[in-house]
Amino acid sequence: MSTLKDIALKSNVSISTASRILSNDKTLSVADQTRSKVLRVADELDYQTKKNKQTKTKLTVALIHWYTRAKELEDNYYLSIRLGVEKAAHEQGIELIKIFHDSLSQSLIPADGAIAIGKFDHEEVSKFKKIYKHIVFVDSSPDVNTFDSVTIDFEQAFKEAIDFLRSQHINKIGYIGGREFTHTLKQPIGDRREKFFRSYVKEHEHIHIGEFNIASGYELMKNIIAKDKLVEAYIIASDNMAIGALRALYEANIKVPDDVSIISVNDIEQSAYTIPPLSTIKIYKEHMGEVAINLLIEKINGREIAQKVIIPTKLILRKTTKEANPC
Repeated sequence: MSTLKDIALKSNVSISTASRILSNDKTLSVADQTRSKVLRVADELDYQTKKNKQTKTKLTVALIHWYTRAKELEDNYYLSIRLGVEKAAHEQGIELIKIFHDSLSQSLIPADGAIAIGKFDHEEVSKFKKIYKHIVFVDSSPDVNTFDSVTIDFEQAFKEAIDFLRSQHINKIGYIGGREFTHTLKQPIGDRREKFFRSYVKEHEHIHIGEFNIASGYELMKNIIAKDKLVEAYIIASDNMAIGALRALYEANIKVPDDVSIISVNDIEQSAYTIPPLSTIKIYKEHMGEVAINLLIEKINGREIAQKVIIPTKLILRKTTKEANPC
């Protein structure tokens, strides 16, 4: 059985810090990256707090993830949502059964309800519905009349970002994004970021699609530069892609924001420390997880009407965009 010392050693933190993170000490000031690492290590070692060992929980909830555990580590977005679910579950005394995508082919474990993080196809949703009476979907909404869901207000986010760039007298705005696919049918999933960009920017020749990672952002921007297709500004669908794009611009001696402005999406911790620091659309990822737990409890307690909660975003202006024009 793992101990606090095991967690601390593997996480490279003190035993005291590990203990306070695992007990959800709200007075502890620690970087999100450190907190995530400690929780991830505790999960890997199947560590149980003293409270969880001694207290019989009231509810059991299946936490279904459309990523594998390995892929989740590459993408802070879904990891942060999961941590939000885990934090709220801990506070409510709820036991979580974590099911990553590489385990979905096996039998799903019955529970009082389920929270499904990610984008699932029709076959997967039907499978969940047969096993769980109450399901909340996070970052997708497969059926608003049947399931509770928590999504992001990308429509307002992109309108605000595009309006800001236009206020800078920027006329040519490009988009760099990624494509995701359903697991069972391998069909492309429509991305709401790209959808709303297309609705607000009528010229679509500067849309470039790859994968949601640093390497793809780098290669896409490198190809744009090589083809001499660079425009005045880009909205990039994730901070990770933007980090790669910034590297390509730096190598080509293209100055940001003097030559090209960039607004990305997510606001991961590293976005404040890139050179220059990224202007980005902040997504309240952990809050999405917390809302999902609250919705599920309401459903289990008898609420019959499905609810869809759309979480607002915030445009964080740093140094990859020029300063706002005075009114």
